Amino acid sequence: MNNLEDTNEKVIPLYASNGDAEVFLKYPYLYNRLGEWVGWVTPDYEVYSVLGVYVGFFSKDQRILSKRSLFGSKPRLMPPPPPPKFRPPAYTPLAPLFYELMIGTTDVLLEEPERLHTIDSGALKPDLD
Repeated sequence: MNNLEDTNEKVIPLYASNGDAEVFLKYPYLYNRLGEWVGWVTPDYEVYSVLGVYVGFFSKDQRILSKRSLFGSKPRLMPPPPPPKFRPPAYTPLAPLFYELMIGTTDVLLEEPERLHTIDSGALKPDLD
């Protein structure tokens, strides 16, 4: 990916290692296949959940990856304001060829998709009590 700020109008599909487009980037927001807001991206290519919890980083082959040892090591950030409505594209291009993952790296969209959840769900959401 080039400069993320240049993608404000473009919708970029992000893939799981099995080749499925699972998330769409319309900078800085990430949406699931239903068009629901599930996260956001920093200019440094870091991915955060809607609650501001660090999820991972972008790879050059349009995946969201995470180092197993870094999970939870970054501070929680204040999320941007809720995004406008989003309608996912009806079709997506085929996934690019993926690089082999290094030891200790995980594909978030394939192995831990629950880390990118909607605003009204998620294990780290504070209880109402």
